Amino acid sequence: MSTETSPTAEIELAIGGMTCASCAARIERRLGKLDGVTATVNYATEKAKISYPEGLDPKQLVEHVEAAGYSAELPLPPQSEVDETEPEDPTKPLRDRLIISAVLSVPVIALAMAPALQFTYWQWISLTLAAPVVVWGAWPFHKAAWTNLRHGAATMDTLISMGTLAAFLWSLYALLFGTAGVPGMTHPFELTIQRMSGDGNIYLEVAAGVTTFILAGRYFESRSKRRAGAALRALLELGAKDVAVLRGDREVRIPTDQLAVGDRFVVRPGEKIATDGVIEEGSSAVDASMLTGESVPVEVGAGDTVVGATVNAGGRLVVRATRVGSDTQLAQMAKLVEDAQNGKAAVQRLADRISAVFVPIVIALAIGTLGFWLGTGAGAAAAFTAAVAVLIIACPCALGLATPTALLVGTGRGAQMGILIKGPEVLESTRRIDTIVLDKTGTVTSGQMSLVAVHAADGIDEDVVLRLAGAAENASEHPIAKAIVRGATELVGELPAVEEFSNVEGLGVQAVIDGHAVLVGRPALLEQWSQPLTAELAAAQADAERQGRTAVAVAWDGAAQAVLEVADTVKPTSAEAIAGLRELGLKPVLLTGDNETVARTVAAEVGIDEVIAEVLPQDKVDVVKRLQSEGRVVAMAGDGVNDAAALAQADLGLAMGTGTDVAIEASDLTLVRGDLRAAVDAIRLSRRTLGTIKGNLFWAFAYNVAALPLAATGLLNPMIAGAAMAFSSVFVVGNSLRLRRFRSTITEEPLPGATEREAVPAAALRG
Repeated sequence: MSTETSPTAEIELAIGGMTCASCAARIERRLGKLDGVTATVNYATEKAKISYPEGLDPKQLVEHVEAAGYSAELPLPPQSEVDETEPEDPTKPLRDRLIISAVLSVPVIALAMAPALQFTYWQWISLTLAAPVVVWGAWPFHKAAWTNLRHGAATMDTLISMGTLAAFLWSLYALLFGTAGVPGMTHPFELTIQRMSGDGNIYLEVAAGVTTFILAGRYFESRSKRRAGAALRALLELGAKDVAVLRGDREVRIPTDQLAVGDRFVVRPGEKIATDGVIEEGSSAVDASMLTGESVPVEVGAGDTVVGATVNAGGRLVVRATRVGSDTQLAQMAKLVEDAQNGKAAVQRLADRISAVFVPIVIALAIGTLGFWLGTGAGAAAAFTAAVAVLIIACPCALGLATPTALLVGTGRGAQMGILIKGPEVLESTRRIDTIVLDKTGTVTSGQMSLVAVHAADGIDEDVVLRLAGAAENASEHPIAKAIVRGATELVGELPAVEEFSNVEGLGVQAVIDGHAVLVGRPALLEQWSQPLTAELAAAQADAERQGRTAVAVAWDGAAQAVLEVADTVKPTSAEAIAGLRELGLKPVLLTGDNETVARTVAAEVGIDEVIAEVLPQDKVDVVKRLQSEGRVVAMAGDGVNDAAALAQADLGLAMGTGTDVAIEASDLTLVRGDLRAAVDAIRLSRRTLGTIKGNLFWAFAYNVAALPLAATGLLNPMIAGAAMAFSSVFVVGNSLRLRRFRSTITEEPLPGATEREAVPAAALRG
């Protein structure tokens, strides 16, 4: 049976023992030899994401990795992941090794560089100090090189180990069997090679200095990788640790990981909501800023959904758990970030292929350099020094770190801003897009009806209209009714009680309020009771319908008294977002199933020229395909189930985090806030991250290309080469960390009290 049709599973292994990008490439090749197995190994996150046939025991994957000379661990079971103890800093052993090596190396380097300090027998003191550095300090390099050698491979550690041991053993030979050990021996420190006898020169400062410099580079890489992944750890630590669950009438406090779907739990003011759920009792304001970046708390009540890790800022809530553990929004966000960080961009795969063949080439080049210098009569010292410099300068650790570190920082910064980047290939898509298709409802508009205008008959107070209409609609569950109630409550406060109420199917409601017989609904309802709209109110109704709004008639005491306008309002930030997208060189296109009039009105309000209206949900994907067939590279932003196929079809899919899980799953970028301005930030951040990756790769390549000829021609002291090599890795990581300073373009918050559902301030409804 073909392995391509066999059901597959995925697993993520924690890999240990990798020291450079070529280690990752080697593990990938080793795992790829198993039938049906594909693996992506990331040096920066030290994880392997593996797809394998379901019939294969994952332990075989671990054995294969171990057979290659590395360690591998299967994922921990869920209950084992909760650990209250503070994890030990993994960089501590490396830091201790670096500090001791540096303390011992500094005198060795100082003695070699300053002839004035070269007292009698100084060379033997240097040997005493350098030996622990070369043997113990460089032990991780020697161990990795030996392990790889036993498996017939050569990695960056091979270069480091060969270079430092060659320098140390040459020095030992010169001290014991040459003229370097005689009392009073001195030699100057020079950056260029002179033709001289090799047995009178020692290179202990090279062996100790290179070891220390490379340890320093590894330590700062390790620390920076840890800092770069801080956003993901912060996400995982956001959740509540325990929760008060209702067992009958009693509250029982249990760890959050013991919650089950359907459990009812209590959230007091100031507490974190333990998991995703639906409010059954109480009302409050929920602060979701840590998850969404939205600074204004959201008012919630019975029936509203809440997300785990958000903070209850108001009253007591009783919540029924709907999603727990890995199904929660917080866990899914963390998984998205981790998946993106574990992935590889196409540019990184090129770098991995290069580093996999780089080491054997460098070793051959070093041997060739040694042979060339010896053959030209330059002397063993000159030949040896140039060959060691080639080995040391060539280590392309910066090449392996170029992409993963930028991805770590870029995706982590995105998570902090409420932008979830699904994978590294997404970054390359953002560079090419030239058109962005925007679904209208829920993306450009709020997706929820709001009261936008009140037209009262002559002599009728608008407050009276709102009090009576709002009270009559208060018992209705219709979205238009809810919009009227919400608008009326904001403008006139508490609504009067309803004495009698009945719902007229398809037409509206009728009620008795404060002694008035009130009708609210379609004009046809009023006509049934012989209370038709006046000419003025009929004109207001016609004008509202021309703009694609819903007109609601209000009558009491036997006559039509007002017309209310209700509409799906444009988000207050959409126009600013469209302008930002244009600045990025994108052409916005509005896509909607609504009629042409409504679409044109919304488009004009936000500044969009191209409109595609009256599109059936299943036809949205065809619209994207048509634009692509015209040669456009298309991004699509949407939030509904009906957008999912179009999001998947688009070259870049952006899902609003306020939308459905299906849309989010189909997208490449998720905007947690539901604010379209976040799309501008997402594309800017993605392009900046890709630019950083390319900058890193350029400098890593340029460094090796420029430095290798210098080393081979004997113009580079091996110790300076070691320092430069370590610096190149630190430079790449430092360049990536600059992404942490990325700032949002969102400078203005919505007006106090305004929400995404209100494009029109309440005060503007009057008149």
